[in-house]
Amino acid sequence: MKFKIDGVDGNSRACTITTEHSEIKTPIFMPVGTIGAVKSLDAVDLTDILDAPIILGNTYHLYLRPTDEVINKLGGLHKFTSYNRSFLTDSGGFQAFSLGDNVKFTDEGIWFKSHIDGSRHFFSPEKVIDIEYNLNSDIMMVLDDLISLPNTKERIKKSIERTTNWAKRSLIHHIKKGKKNNLFAIVQGGTDIEFRKLSATSLVELEYEGHGFDGFAIGGLSVGEENQLMYDTIEATIPYLPEDKPRYLMGVGTPEDIIEAIDRGVDMFDCVMPTRNARNGSLFTSFGTIKIKNAKYKLDENPIDENCNCYTCRNFSRAYLTHLYRAKELTYFRLASIHNLHYYLNLVKEARNAILQGKFKEFKKEFYAKRAQ
Repeated sequence: MKFKIDGVDGNSRACTITTEHSEIKTPIFMPVGTIGAVKSLDAVDLTDILDAPIILGNTYHLYLRPTDEVINKLGGLHKFTSYNRSFLTDSGGFQAFSLGDNVKFTDEGIWFKSHIDGSRHFFSPEKVIDIEYNLNSDIMMVLDDLISLPNTKERIKKSIERTTNWAKRSLIHHIKKGKKNNLFAIVQGGTDIEFRKLSATSLVELEYEGHGFDGFAIGGLSVGEENQLMYDTIEATIPYLPEDKPRYLMGVGTPEDIIEAIDRGVDMFDCVMPTRNARNGSLFTSFGTIKIKNAKYKLDENPIDENCNCYTCRNFSRAYLTHLYRAKELTYFRLASIHNLHYYLNLVKEARNAILQGKFKEFKKEFYAKRAQ
């Protein structure tokens, strides 16, 4: 993986990440393709219509179904899905966290019961790396110990210790396998600034045979804390991460969250919000969010957003989308998801252009003014 900083404006930055499969201009939003597919979309939608250079898959879900061995035998994620650009795979730590009573954390790894058939499985840091190599993801995330917030200092400290130890084990296993793909570590620490500093510095210092991590993620946020506290935590964490490697904020979030995080120096994002909200009838626009099921759109011949040039807005009206949504027609999911993902991808593209022009502060101010309409 190659990483280059193209421009900086304050703390925000525009970079280029080059993997074996694509060139990624940051800031970037990664559509979530949990089981090897972004819900309701295919590889043609993602490449030819949305021009997404990277998407996210999930190790936990792909391990269970169709299994990483099957995907490996079929040529890895790129060949299996026909999406020939970059994949980032999450380690499964969040899924383990979300399983509740069906998971048990130990210092060696995570025991969990499958949400599909109740079968029992164990994820060690090394096993997760083996799975991700079978998937052949361009960017692999280490296994981490994710906790809910608020939490006790003792549990947050334990989370950091485990995450750091698992990251070290992951790095060693990764190097021994030949370092073919790229590995990102995950900073934990809740919203405690000193804990975040401890976690970040511990991970940055980790090396094995002269090799460290290829990038760093900020994890464990957007799990119950207030927005401003999340922003403050991001701002306090960034200075302890290397300038010459990508910074990824995991699982966040709203358009406002993304703009605030870019302003603080984050490069990469993912979240299910654009596709989930699309399926539930909430569509993002330059002037706010609209609920497409509302009766006022029944005869509305305008596109979702007159300022949007996405495939959906260029071809279909609000009235048609309202009809599809109310009729529970599956076509709605595709058209709405294309629009919302285009909004997110265009938002980060516009942010990048503003950074390169030295006008990010003006862009941010204008963004909020439009959203308040």
